[in-house]
Parts: sequence; C-alpha cells; structure tokens
Amino acid sequence: MRFTPKCPTMRQMPFEQRDYFRSHATSSLFARMRWWSITTWLIAINIVVYLADVVSQRNLFQWGYFSAETAIYHLQLWRFITFQFLHASVTHILFNMIALYFFGPMIERYLGPRRYLGFYLLCGISGAVMYLLLMYARVPGFVAYVPLIGASAGILGILIAAARIAPNAQVMLLIPPIPMRLRTLAWIFIGIAVVTIIAQGSNAGGEGAHLGGAATGFLLITRPQLLRIFDFNWWRRPPRGPRISNWR
Repeated sequence: MRFTPKCPTMRQMPFEQRDYFRSHATSSLFARMRWWSITTWLIAINIVVYLADVVSQRNLFQWGYFSAETAIYHLQLWRFITFQFLHASVTHILFNMIALYFFGPMIERYLGPRRYLGFYLLCGISGAVMYLLLMYARVPGFVAYVPLIGASAGILGILIAAARIAPNAQVMLLIPPIPMRLRTLAWIFIGIAVVTIIAQGSNAGGEGAHLGGAATGFLLITRPQLLRIFDFNWWRRPPRGPRISNWR
C-alpha cells in the first residue's frame, strides 16, 4: 500500500499561488509596466502630463513652468524639473517624443537605467541654467518673466550623446526625408540654436536651453563616471583582504 501526501485544497493554498490569480496578474497592465524601460516611462509621463494640462486648462503649466522670476526670485526650485514635462502644443510634444523614442534607448543601454535617468534630468536642468546665464549676460531675448517649458534640452543632450557614441550612424529626417550621419544632425541642431540666438529669433530662449542640454550631454557622455551618484550604491566599497572560500 502506497501513501500519497494530501494535496492542499484551494482554501488552504495562498491566494497569490492559485493558477487563476497568476494568469491574471501576468497579463495585467501593471505587471507589464514593471518591465518598461526608462525611455518608455519618460514618454508615458510626458503624454499624461500634457493631457492633464490640457484638461485642467493649463493649470499645470502655471504651477510647473520655469522662469527666473518664479524659480530664482521666488525660490520655487521644483520648476527646474517640472518644466521638462510640460509642452505647448501637440506638435511640440510629438516631435520631442519621437526623438526620445529613437535616440533614448541607445543612451539608456550605454549608461544603464539609473544613470540614464540622471543624465536626462541633468541635461534638462542645464537648459534652465543656460537660460539664466544668457539672461544675466544680457543677451537679447532672455528675460526673467518669460516661461520656459519642454523636454527639448534633455532630448538634445541625448542626441549629442548618441552622436558621440555612434557619429557615423545613418538617420533619416522626417521633414524633409533626407538621410545623413548622426553627427551631422547634431551639428545642424547646434547651428540652428546659435543662429536663432544671434538673430534674436522668436524661440531664442528655447534654443539657449537647447545649448545647455547639449553641452551637459557631451560632458556626461564623455565622463560617465560623473553619474555614479545615481547608482545609489557608489559609496559601498568591496571588502578588504582576500576572500576565504568555504571548504569541507
């Protein structure tokens, strides 16, 4: 006679181990979102913030845009971050998110998720800092009360980093559809920014922020060790002395 151990009944089995729970959790949206890349999260957050801003009749814009008057004179320092997730129009966010979709994964794979997120935010912050520097240098078109919004500074930092990593990679412009090297595309954007600032164009302030993001992107991709702080465990040192393995 053979003894068969009693199988646990459904009532005794923990809820999370039941088959129907596992299949439902695996197929759920939240389970899939756990594996999103940082680039995917950034795109999703930007879209959600834009839609919420439109629905709220631009209340988020009033709370989050960057200007010297709000961020510096009134010490609303959160605006160095929040302005990066606000956009003025559908075309504004569309072209920014397309660029982030195509070039962001390259830098994310190169730096790793944590350093990449720090890289992106620092490039955006540098855009605001560059605006302040040009304003204090009394460059025409840069004034304290003008609002600054958009992810362009962070994205241009990503583009410059991508051009540094793979300068000869072929890319195709959307409008017009012209193939060119990635390094050429990066120089075109830098040239547009410089010419717009000199000519006092309508978006001179935004182009100044682009230059700030580009400069920081080049610095950080050239010296990625500066991003070690975003690893969260950079202060941990390996144990001193030789390791002694367990022996029997």
